[in-house]
Order: sequence, then structure tokens, then C-alpha cells
Amino acid sequence: QVQLVESGGGLVQAGGSLRLSCTVSGGTFRNYDMAWFRQVPEKENTFVAGIRWRDTTYYSDSVKGRYTISRDNSKAIVYLQMNSLKPEDTAVYYCAKKTLSWTGTSDRSTDYDIWGQGTQVTVSP
Repeated sequence: QVQLVESGGGLVQAGGSLRLSCTVSGGTFRNYDMAWFRQVPEKENTFVAGIRWRDTTYYSDSVKGRYTISRDNSKAIVYLQMNSLKPEDTAVYYCAKKTLSWTGTSDRSTDYDIWGQGTQVTVSP
């Protein structure tokens, strides 16, 4: 049974940085495509960044150039380095595992079957 646990959220001032971690247990991590999504109250979650099992990365336009997704297969962890944070980055951030790893990149939440519990990121002005 695959489980995802996020950590690293918190409160930071605009312009600051945070690094989120997603620790994966169960299954064969190196074979998984992974992603980060975020959600604000009363809105659907939105794609932030993804990393394929071959380390190909892709980003939403809103975070491109500021965020970096990476993975450590030896530790079964996915990271999200967030720099130059803005108040509009405030959200609950979720780590997710893509259901199928051979279908290419995807920014649709319906293509992901396992989710973590989320970690709150708050960026003050």
C-alpha cells in the first residue's frame, strides 16, 4: 500500500523560500511519476509541478522559474523548492502519485490516484 506524507510547510514572508518534502512508502518509488498540486479554500486543486520516473520535470506557468521539483530515489522523497514566494502562492500543497507512469506528463488531478494529507504554505505580504 502506497502512502504519501508531506512536510515542510509553514509561514514565510513574500520573497522568501520554503522546501516541501513528500516521503513515499510502499511500492516501487523509482517507477512512479509524481507531482505537486495546491488548493485554496472553495477552489479546485491546481497543478504546480511534476516529475516523471525518468526525471523529466514540468511546471505550471504560475511557478515556472521560481519552483523546482526533484526526487531522491534512494530515499523515496519528492521535493518542491519554492523561491521568490508570493502571497498568491498561499495554499495547501499536496503531493500525488500518478496512476500510470507510461502515459506521459499530466496536469490533471484525475490522473493521480494516491494523495498525501497536504501541508499548509502561507506567504505574508
